[in-house]
Amino acid sequence: MEAATSEFNILNSINYPADLRKLKVEQLPALCRELRDDILKELSVNPGHMASSMGTIELTVALHYVFNTPDDRLVWDVGHQAYGHKILTGRKDRFCTNRKLHGLMPFPSPLESEYDSFVCGHASNSISAALGMAVADKRTGHPERHVVAIIGDGAMSGGLAFEGLNNVSTTPNDMLIVLNDNNMSIDRSVGGLKQALLRLNTNDTYNRLRFKASRWLNSKGYLNDDRRKGIIRLNNALKSAISHQQNIFEGLNIRYFGPFDGHNVIELVRVLRQLKDMKGPKLLHLHTIKGHGYTPAEKDPTTWHAPGRFDIDTEERIVTDEAGAPPKFQDVFGETLLELAKVNPRIVGVTPAMPTGCSMNIMMKAMPERTFDVGIAEGHAVTFSAGMAKDGLLPFCNIYSSFAQRAYDNIIHDVAILRLPVVLCLDRAGLVGEDGATHHGAFDIAALRPIPNLTIASPMDEHELRNLMYTAQLDGKGPFVIRYPRGHGVLTDWRNKLEEIKVGTGRRLKEGKQVAVLTVGPIGNTAAKAIEKAEAAVSGLEVAHYDMRFIKPMDESLLEEIGRQYGKIVTVEDGVRSGGFGSAVLEWMADHGYSPPITRIGLPDAFVEHGTVEQLQRITGMDADSIAAAITKAAGL
Repeated sequence: MEAATSEFNILNSINYPADLRKLKVEQLPALCRELRDDILKELSVNPGHMASSMGTIELTVALHYVFNTPDDRLVWDVGHQAYGHKILTGRKDRFCTNRKLHGLMPFPSPLESEYDSFVCGHASNSISAALGMAVADKRTGHPERHVVAIIGDGAMSGGLAFEGLNNVSTTPNDMLIVLNDNNMSIDRSVGGLKQALLRLNTNDTYNRLRFKASRWLNSKGYLNDDRRKGIIRLNNALKSAISHQQNIFEGLNIRYFGPFDGHNVIELVRVLRQLKDMKGPKLLHLHTIKGHGYTPAEKDPTTWHAPGRFDIDTEERIVTDEAGAPPKFQDVFGETLLELAKVNPRIVGVTPAMPTGCSMNIMMKAMPERTFDVGIAEGHAVTFSAGMAKDGLLPFCNIYSSFAQRAYDNIIHDVAILRLPVVLCLDRAGLVGEDGATHHGAFDIAALRPIPNLTIASPMDEHELRNLMYTAQLDGKGPFVIRYPRGHGVLTDWRNKLEEIKVGTGRRLKEGKQVAVLTVGPIGNTAAKAIEKAEAAVSGLEVAHYDMRFIKPMDESLLEEIGRQYGKIVTVEDGVRSGGFGSAVLEWMADHGYSPPITRIGLPDAFVEHGTVEQLQRITGMDADSIAAAITKAAGL
């Protein structure tokens, strides 16, 4: 592909959608090319989510051209696809700060712009949120306001999307749902809905005639709400009988239009204008290509979902040389899972749409019949795992920590009560960096700690991760949660001989006198560096270090030792302080008659912004220097 040489003549004239709407419709294809080139140019040096936004350029331009934003509401589902939206809505000059500390947020948010109608870091919420807005508008004196939900085919597989659709069909509203169907989420979309979307086809001429007929009937007063619903039901029944095909959306009395070419911006404008003032709920189905306009992204949208830095001309990603570096925790998980599965035939793998991200693709390639990508459906992933566990299998269910929040009831009701042997591997625990507040794995410890029957552990390094996975699959262990962070570990020689770790046991890593530092998980490595710094800075300071390993049950013999021997305690965790690991230590000490001053280091009672992990650790006081200062202060030296 040739380098992007556009001077952005049209794009430079647009600061807000009102400027866009001054253009002639014939100018829109050229604007789309400039917008696509601008995003490519910026993301090549400032990494972000590329392929999704490249696939929605024409849709973004058409929506802002037809609808009167920000008064009309565009509700994006998953902000991966909204970079063009950001650039067209007053953030063009600041787009170079996207995902950077104190810069533009990684996903649309009303906290950043009035053009962002709702927060959209997690999938499948757009239909429900948009319906709520549509109902509110009718009750607050804005019945003329249009509300549009834009949802991808991957997000449409989420349970919340179906709950929203069900309510849309029965609640009076005129909202438009745009289904951006690129047959992809991050990895390829899976499930029956994907196949149904591939088969759907409604004739454009038929839709135009139907639309004109409905307008004529409405103008003559023949088409009140009850009659309209009845006619739709009759029409859907006849069409299904003739075509031998049931349309899931029209089965819910939601008018269906499509599929149309999502990259033909002039056609999109025409269709959106037709649908804009149509009464009742309707769905516009678009076929798009993820990564459209950039050949390597079209060919490999999974790799180019978030490719890092790349050279536009050579089409090559700029990959940092990691030769000799420790592996990523996710890769250790993936390799170890396959290793365990080869020995234990009961083991199966489950992931909600992230086989590549969590490295379950390693087992998926070797044992496809024993791995299940269930799509964007975290609650289902957990309950599906529970069903398999109930009848003899041993599922390793891998979910990103922040997404596991959406399966909280399933963990309690479907796994913990029956004490089923489901191993929940929570990837991306703690701070994740540039994806920000919607993606930090901040709450899992505090959320899961009160649940009976759960074992909750976090490994300090790769050997510990492997041993915890080995332990979790042994008979009688019940529900077992293992949390670990995004990124690299600390060991290059990571493939140790697997050994059982007794549940509820920690380890003393270092003797000390004045202060005991208690850590859980990989943040213990940072704490170890902090202890070295503190002891080097303060003469006579001797700090003990305990890796507790288990948040539940905790090692009571170690806690008894610490309570007796140390007058000062510092706890360190990569989760929220409120209700977390440090709180558990406080509770145990109080319950057992110990009252040492305890300094708790962890994430604050606030949503942490985006930036590099190193930057965010400094801001939250979780870097080595900050921990060292806290240790020195606790020691009173």
